[in-house]
Amino acid sequence: MKDALHIVGRGFYFEDLKVGFKFRTHRRTITESDLASFVNLTWLTEELFAVTDDSGRVLKGRPVPGALVYSFAEGLLLPTMQDTGLAFLNAELDVKGPTFVGDTIHVESEVIEHRLTSKGDRGLVRFANRVVNQKGEALIGYNPLRMLKRKPK
Repeated sequence: MKDALHIVGRGFYFEDLKVGFKFRTHRRTITESDLASFVNLTWLTEELFAVTDDSGRVLKGRPVPGALVYSFAEGLLLPTMQDTGLAFLNAELDVKGPTFVGDTIHVESEVIEHRLTSKGDRGLVRFANRVVNQKGEALIGYNPLRMLKRKPK
């Protein structure tokens, strides 16, 4: 019989995680092209994001929407739930500070809740996620509750 190949990039199963487990993602720099694409895709045409004339702005630099930062954070987290994530159930989100074009972000995550579902065939895991920039500043905090597969028997 041929040896089975392990698939890289598969997410955490419920049993892989425990309260207090911490990890961080790779980094991603937010570009002007990212901002333009996001604004065009979402029609989030707030002038703060869609107009380059910053003469009347309090913030210096090209701010990006918190929704873009959250979306990128979820993308950075994808490898942790690839093939094992079943549902995103809820979260509270708190934008803690501005993010700008040129910022490099990553996500720091900690398991804060871990329990089986009532049927016991899958698990619920809540994470405390912090999106952090290259200066170590927290930009967004959110705490998704995800349903994850259990390990195959």
